[in-house]
Amino acid sequence: MIKQIKTTWVSIITFAFVFTLSCAPKQPAPTPKAAETPKEEVAKADTAKPTIESMPAPKTEATKPLTGKELMVIKVKDFGTIKIEFFAKDAPKNVANVVKLARNGFYNGLKFHRVIAGFMIQGGDPNGDGTGSPGYTIDAEISPTLKHLKGTVAMARLPDQVNPDKASSGSQFYICLGSQLHLDNNYTIIGKVVEGLSVVDAIGKVQTGPRDMPVKDVIMEKVTIE
Repeated sequence: MIKQIKTTWVSIITFAFVFTLSCAPKQPAPTPKAAETPKEEVAKADTAKPTIESMPAPKTEATKPLTGKELMVIKVKDFGTIKIEFFAKDAPKNVANVVKLARNGFYNGLKFHRVIAGFMIQGGDPNGDGTGSPGYTIDAEISPTLKHLKGTVAMARLPDQVNPDKASSGSQFYICLGSQLHLDNNYTIIGKVVEGLSVVDAIGKVQTGPRDMPVKDVIMEKVTIE
């Protein structure tokens, strides 16, 4: 089931703190009323480990059945190519949605807008700052057996306070730079990197500035499905 959500807020727990970011899109766009927007928070984390939160947002058509053999190929400018094998049996709705977006060219030209060394790289936001998505969320499909290992690919989401069902972002995903087992059973894992881990590692070492954004844009030039 696809669920709409009204918010323009992003939060991510980075090591010892939870940072909930509110970033208005650079281009004019409808924004929710202040009463509908969660308040900004800075709170101590329960663990020294970070978690990943993100942003969803207008409705799309139903996705078509998968063959189970799809690979997502991400050509990253100046870095190389990343190939992702999907776990379609474990997360059919989320995988089908990402496949559809990729086939429609949604990810072409988008950035890995958040990079945390040793933790993860995150992308798939059309706004490029963590506030955007295609306009909807996807039901959580959290596997009790899949683990956050190096190269694991999973969907970002809003925090539990405003998203108790742990619904996935409509487009933002992250790739683990190492084992992050504290994230298990909290995020929908959709696949793993089967080629290009060295590219992922290289992106994970780029210089970053405020909000963990790379100082120099890391651009997904072309994203296709094989």
